[in-house]
Amino acid sequence: MKKFFIAILLVLAPVAASAATGGVHLDEMAPDHANKESLQRGMATFVNHCMGCHSANFQRYERAAMDLDMPNELVQKHLIFGDSKVGEQMTIAMPQTDGAAWFGTPPPDLTLETRLRGEAWVYTYLRSFYKDPARPWGVNNVVFPDVGMPNVLEGLQGLQVNHCTPAEMAHQVKTIDPLTGVQMGGCLSIAEKGQLSVEEFDNTIYDLVNFMSYMGNPVKLQSQAIGYKVLIFLFIFFFFAYALKKEYWKDVH
Repeated sequence: MKKFFIAILLVLAPVAASAATGGVHLDEMAPDHANKESLQRGMATFVNHCMGCHSANFQRYERAAMDLDMPNELVQKHLIFGDSKVGEQMTIAMPQTDGAAWFGTPPPDLTLETRLRGEAWVYTYLRSFYKDPARPWGVNNVVFPDVGMPNVLEGLQGLQVNHCTPAEMAHQVKTIDPLTGVQMGGCLSIAEKGQLSVEEFDNTIYDLVNFMSYMGNPVKLQSQAIGYKVLIFLFIFFFFAYALKKEYWKDVH
């Protein structure tokens, strides 16, 4: 019976994941924690564009500096604002009560956001804002309808407009996927250009989500390295264990 319930859960898990996205197509996003340059750029984008409202309370500047091969002095000078020190957590000054009053709910901490929703969800979400005068901040989102967050990256991306029906919106954004070079979707298009081209903006969002993925699992590379070593040890140990078993049982047989 226990095995039966486990099998049911495994079958239903993809369905639950699909339901969580509302049936919207999510573009692929394969994080690369070994790409230090991407993570460095992503951290800069996170600090400059996200930390006005969102904290990363479970991440320290110094730990990120060490993992991403950045000198503490440069991090303190260019990526830390106010009186915070490099050894402190990536907190923000905005009280949660103010966030709730301005946005309807306090902006969430983003340290584990990719662990909660997945890299593909965050990557697609950040590229899916479009003009909607009916919303308080003048924008809506394909992945998260009626979102309370303003498009803080509009200056980089430009202003997108939606010209599809709700059913057609499931195919999502008209952009170039930075990993494959393939054009995605067709419901959103740029009406007013931003500072970056479509390809440049997609690459910026990739770097940002890559850094957020690192924050959610900063020991991923170390865990993988240890895992490979354990597998190699077990493979070698198997031959010694088998030889010992043969030695023990030779008199019995």
